[in-house]
Amino acid sequence: METPLLQVVDLKKYFPVSGGILKAVDGVSFSITRGETLGLVGESGCGKSTTGRVILDLIPATDGRVVYKGTDITNSVSRTLRREMQIIFQDPYSSLNPRKTVGTIVGEALQVQGIGKGKERSELILETMAKVGLSGDYYHRFPHELDGGRRQRVGIARALILKPSFVVCDEPVSALDVSVQAQILNLLQDLGQEMGITYLFISHDLSVVRHLSQRVAVMYLGKLAELAPASELFTNPVHPYTKALLAAVPVPKYRPDRKKVILRGDVASPINPKPGCRFAPRCTRAAQVCKSEDPVLRDLGGGHMVACHIA
Repeated sequence: METPLLQVVDLKKYFPVSGGILKAVDGVSFSITRGETLGLVGESGCGKSTTGRVILDLIPATDGRVVYKGTDITNSVSRTLRREMQIIFQDPYSSLNPRKTVGTIVGEALQVQGIGKGKERSELILETMAKVGLSGDYYHRFPHELDGGRRQRVGIARALILKPSFVVCDEPVSALDVSVQAQILNLLQDLGQEMGITYLFISHDLSVVRHLSQRVAVMYLGKLAELAPASELFTNPVHPYTKALLAAVPVPKYRPDRKKVILRGDVASPINPKPGCRFAPRCTRAAQVCKSEDPVLRDLGGGHMVACHIA
């Protein structure tokens, strides 16, 4: 069996807040093989972006381990390792420095890493810009002169110029128009195949994740609810929360036979959470055990994992 490129083991990130401890990420475990795209989905505030940032050591982990190529890199991603691990941010407006030109933004990583000089560096920048669909005409332009799609292409070029092996895509198309989303998704897919990139693709849009991912992990209030191959998850969801998410995906044609899933009850607080399944207050099938014991991920076969007492 192939050794995973990345392993996340019981990862936790807690924040002290007024009134207690906010458990943003609370015991998340998964692995990603080389060249794979793992989709990480869930509602806003479930901890998926925090997970990506902790993996890259942009914020420190409270507990758990991040293992990259067999080496524990938890809270210790070096400058050299940054060449292999990059991130594409969600907002193409706030993630780019408005005072710097496109060429300077894309090439900043080369300067930090001491790669190339003068003409050689400029050629690397122009080559990477061309890969993401930006002509050399944009080299001396500022971010405010570009539309959203081109700004996100700048962000992608900045992440890919060091030829990384692993890239966290933190909702990279959520701020874009639908037509532009398709262009960016196809670009990421093509570049992933061409450059052999492994992606952790974070999104709340299940249709986007289905288009790009080989496996999908569903997250709810800091914990994984379900993890399965994409085709299996979309055709045979097991966790009640996953079923509710899929039922909420808009369809272009009205289907009267489509089952509606309406969630009732209050969302549990991630601050000092009580024992038991965090989805239990909203679950119509919750039993007594769901309110007293934390469910653990168990394998249903074929790599289909679920954290549910009644599934």
